[in-house]
Parts: sequence; C-alpha cells; structure tokens
Amino acid sequence: MKMLVIYTHPNDQSLSHAFLQEVIRGSKENSNIDEIDVLDLYKEDFNPVLIFNQSKQRREMHADPELAKYRDQILWADKIVFVYPIWWGRPPAMLMGYIDKMFASQFAYRDKGGLLPEGLLKGKSVVCVSTMKGPNYYLLWWLYNAHQILMRKALFNFVGIKKVKFFEFGNMEKPSGRQRQKLQKINRYFTTLNS
Repeated sequence: MKMLVIYTHPNDQSLSHAFLQEVIRGSKENSNIDEIDVLDLYKEDFNPVLIFNQSKQRREMHADPELAKYRDQILWADKIVFVYPIWWGRPPAMLMGYIDKMFASQFAYRDKGGLLPEGLLKGKSVVCVSTMKGPNYYLLWWLYNAHQILMRKALFNFVGIKKVKFFEFGNMEKPSGRQRQKLQKINRYFTTLNS
C-alpha cells in the first residue's frame, strides 16, 4: 500500500505535529505499507488561493501545470491521510484551499449530465486525524457533525472515495486531555492497518 500523508499546521511544536509523527512511526512499522510520502502544506509553501481570470480558467484547473506534482501524489496513493487541527468547526483554510485546487472537475470527478457526477478517485481510502481545543461533543451537538459531513459527503464520496475513517480528538489543550493515550491510539492504528 502507498500512503500519502497531508499535514496542515504552521507549528512543528504543535500537537498536530505529534500526531503526524505517530502516523509516520506506526506506518513504518507496518509491513502492509510499502511507501509513505508526506506533504507538509506550510513547509511546501502551498498557495491555497484560487485565481480565475483570462489566462487561468476554472474549467482547466485539472490540467494546471503548477499543480501537476500534487495530482501525481494523489493518483499514486492508495490511502490518503489528512492530519490537521479543527479551527472554528472546520479544517484550516490552507487545507481547504488545497482541496479547492486539487479535487477539481476532470481530475477528481466528471459531470455526466445526471444528478450526480462520476467520482474519478474510486478505490482509494482516506483517514482524517484532527485535533481541537473544545470537547468532541461540541462538533456533535452544536455543529451537527458538520466537519464529518463536509469531509465525507461533500468531498470524499463526491469524488468516489467511500472508505473514510475519522479520528477527532477534543480537549487537547487541557492537562487532562489524555494526549499520550490518543497519540498511542494513532500509532497502534497505523501499525496494524491492513487496507
């Protein structure tokens, strides 16, 4: 299995970075994972801003030469792992800009003239590892789990990715947030992952 890890946090001293390290550590111990590629959007200086004008048309974004290497990474991967914090009930703007650019028509999906498009990324799977300051029930009670609905239904299912796993860790800034246990849980998951 080939795994692409997309990491989105501006601070390498963050808890999100600690989760990234456990994803990598666990994956390297897993004989089912042949190759790992890590894309750090901040270190990469990825430009999340969409620009459409006379020379850059939205309908041609799937062939933008500036995004070719990122398209190749997505096509190469069997499993895509996203590691990010949840800010204001959603992923960081940097990650949303990456999604806006990369999951474009004619690359991630194709309109067929019917009600739903054809997802072009079938056969891939996704894991989302996210942290937040507030408690987990905040997403469920106040936001009706908008984060998972956004990621699962409005994005991944739309482009043909049906196998999606979420790890959402709340209370991460509290001394009683059980950070070590949560990091170990991620390590164990990626150590034993088989598909």
